[in-house]
Amino acid sequence: MSRDASERAKRTVAVAERVFRMLQQYEVPTAVIGAAALAAHGYPRATRDFDLATNTNPFPTFRRLEEALRQEGFEVQFEAPDADDALGGVLRVKGDNFERVEVVNFQNPWPGARDGTVLAREALREASVPLSPESPLRVVSLPYLIALKLFAGGRKSTTDVLELLERNRDRLDVAELRDVCTRHGLGPALEPLLQELGFA
Repeated sequence: MSRDASERAKRTVAVAERVFRMLQQYEVPTAVIGAAALAAHGYPRATRDFDLATNTNPFPTFRRLEEALRQEGFEVQFEAPDADDALGGVLRVKGDNFERVEVVNFQNPWPGARDGTVLAREALREASVPLSPESPLRVVSLPYLIALKLFAGGRKSTTDVLELLERNRDRLDVAELRDVCTRHGLGPALEPLLQELGFA
């Protein structure tokens, strides 16, 4: 990584940590997902953003966060959810000298919306892997990262899950992974992938 890229990556993490601390003030649990979490679990891949997960009613929380970040000079965009969304809104934080930071929310308050609230609550509670020794950010555990990917669905998420499974073959607690996915209705999505890679 070039010096410029390294400095940009450091600034990105610093912005993510600032967002994290703001959410702490609102008592909103937050953890790292996305490509940064993949890298923490042994699967580094190129990305143009840094993802944080939350599980809150996005309308009051994200509006407050949006305003606070704007007052600090950040460019901010809140994409509110509707009843058809699998997620509960995304807040994007942008700037010229760092990669985009996205706060991905899993609680969709619209009646009848797909519900990832319980899964996300558990994932955030169990997040204990430090992003780095000096960072307050914590990464979701491997079983929950896989479950969240399966919940999100799509080809990209499936590819990520296959890579995570393969690269963590010797460390993965398959029984724990199955338990998490089965409890959240994701067993049918997980089992074909385990079979494809030859897991017992």
